Amino acid sequence: MSVLDARTEVLAAQAIGPIEPVTDMGQGKGPGWLDSWLATHNRDLVSWRRAIHARPELARQERLTTALVAARLTEAGLSPKVGAAGTGLICDVGAGDHCVALRADLDALPLREMTGLSFASTMDGAMHACGHDAHTAMLLGAGLALAEAPMLPGRVRLIFQPAEEVQPGGALDMVASGALKDVERIFALHCDPRLPVGQLGTKAGPITSACDLLEISLTSPGGHTSRPHLTADLVYALGLLITQLPGLLSRRLDPRSGTVLVWGAVEAGSAANAVPQNGVLRGTLRTGDHRIWTELEPLVRSLVGALLAPLGVGYVLDHRRGVPPVHNEPLSAGLLHDAAVAAVGPDGATSTEQSSGGEDFAWYLEDVPGAMGRLGVWSGDGPQKDLHQPTFDLDERALPVGVRVLVHAALASLAA
Repeated sequence: MSVLDARTEVLAAQAIGPIEPVTDMGQGKGPGWLDSWLATHNRDLVSWRRAIHARPELARQERLTTALVAARLTEAGLSPKVGAAGTGLICDVGAGDHCVALRADLDALPLREMTGLSFASTMDGAMHACGHDAHTAMLLGAGLALAEAPMLPGRVRLIFQPAEEVQPGGALDMVASGALKDVERIFALHCDPRLPVGQLGTKAGPITSACDLLEISLTSPGGHTSRPHLTADLVYALGLLITQLPGLLSRRLDPRSGTVLVWGAVEAGSAANAVPQNGVLRGTLRTGDHRIWTELEPLVRSLVGALLAPLGVGYVLDHRRGVPPVHNEPLSAGLLHDAAVAAVGPDGATSTEQSSGGEDFAWYLEDVPGAMGRLGVWSGDGPQKDLHQPTFDLDERALPVGVRVLVHAALASLAA
């Protein structure tokens, strides 16, 4: 057994508990070879998802997950190309000049799982709380199913991407390594616990938001609180930034853009009667407008400088640009909508709203047209367990639905 096979077998062994085939809600929605593949491999989809879920890997550490995917693709006679660091891979299915890409993300979040599942995370402090385990299993299934298609009218490139959960995201690494070479269009699915299984939410235009990180470090000579006029009052300066900077942004930017600055951390001092010498303020700055995103950094810098100038405190502003909004190209969004209808039926497609969350799939769309759809993973009864929570889980009936949507989207795009 090779090292690669040994690693994947260790990972696969984590898929504990009995695995029953899940309901294929699109059964009979063809093509026939896809129906046949899912009937044979439905149980495998669940097994792959559970194996990955049980052994989550954080951003840029996804070596076992990459190895599992590579081994399954190699067994099918395909030729995956693993990234230089052993994380992430691309693999072409079919041949021809036309090429469409399908993307999934591999990494987990730094959370301690609290689901109580039989296949819960075995890694302390790491959990698939955003559905990337399902994304990977569905794309692997779609690729293997497409490999059995009697004739593809072109190539389908599978992109298994590391490091989606960190900014500016592993998508940039994949693009830099040539993942989009020859690609004419790209699609991705993201789990959505607000939608029931059997539905895909689609939308033309922006579907997520840009997200930047702000860190403002302040310095002061320090001093006694009885004589603030003899020093630079650092805590007062922090308070001014906390309350005034979000308000000023709301008066300088179109409110329809959904731009919002929210502070998440503030640190300064420990004594009630001393003006501290150092302090730091951290937060996220989000917007749903791509144009405004490109203009935010100079505007923030000018406003911070103007607010702090009268107070005499020193400061360093670290404005870390994150990801742009995912902007679904209309034709691609329409192809995803039609793919959901073809996969499940007339009720398979629904509308969705723009989210304030960020997603690095946006980087691919800076270079080629494409679209992301929101795949329903809610069972339809019981609580809707939100993403990025330690209790998040999904209804595994969504797995074959996702495979069908990805396959139909790829075929429709190649035929367009």
